[in-house]
Amino acid sequence: MTEVIVKQTRKAAYPSLQGRRVFVTGGASGIGACIVRAFAEQGARVAFVDIAGEAGAALCEAVEQEGFARPLFTRCDITDVGALQAAIAGSARELGGSFDILVNNAANDQRHRIEDVSVSYYDDRIAINQRPLFFAVQSVAPGMIAQGGGSIINISSISWHAKGAGYPVYAAAKAAAHGLTRGLARDLGRHNVRVNTVTPGWVMTQRQMEMWVDAAALEEIGRNQCLPGQLLPEHIASMCLYLGADDSAMCSAQEFVVDAGWT
Repeated sequence: MTEVIVKQTRKAAYPSLQGRRVFVTGGASGIGACIVRAFAEQGARVAFVDIAGEAGAALCEAVEQEGFARPLFTRCDITDVGALQAAIAGSARELGGSFDILVNNAANDQRHRIEDVSVSYYDDRIAINQRPLFFAVQSVAPGMIAQGGGSIINISSISWHAKGAGYPVYAAAKAAAHGLTRGLARDLGRHNVRVNTVTPGWVMTQRQMEMWVDAAALEEIGRNQCLPGQLLPEHIASMCLYLGADDSAMCSAQEFVVDAGWT
């Protein structure tokens, strides 16, 4: 595999994130882990859930060893809505107040063929990729309203923009992520709660590199991206920091695409 050198950049600091309480779904690895780490580095208090217990615990240890506040991790299967909402409520109590920022990140892009999709498989994909977004918002919204505002960030994917093949149910769920953003923005906006979508391109996480990225994939990336180089989890986390911070105070109902110009 060809090595790609990414130019080092000087990243922004967001003073308004100091002490903010942040909840991230699917935070143990990949994009989610980078989001957890990025908010912690800004001085935020971060809680997250994931089904991967060992990876979640290891991330907490690593962040603390780097000198930042230890994230609060709860092992949770987000298809169990009751467990997810209990984890959000319990984390808020432990952190001492309602969440200021929610990042709905958890997802699974398992490939599937149209003819192989059963009703139970379809429901399972929705239970992972779509349903938790709404119920996480349902959990954090009352606290955000009570404290006068907040930021909700729904993570989508360019899969539905780019008409990607091989995962139609996943693509439908990711399109719905932005539909949810648009559907929530008016109701919550009058309470100064911002709702936005971050839509990543093909991000080079460990999972993607191990399962899908080969020479043909790198050629496709080079052909479709306007910008050279690899799209990394850090690029997605940077956009989430901006949308969580007060710097994005008048941004809501919008889709922020981070795909190196693919779509």
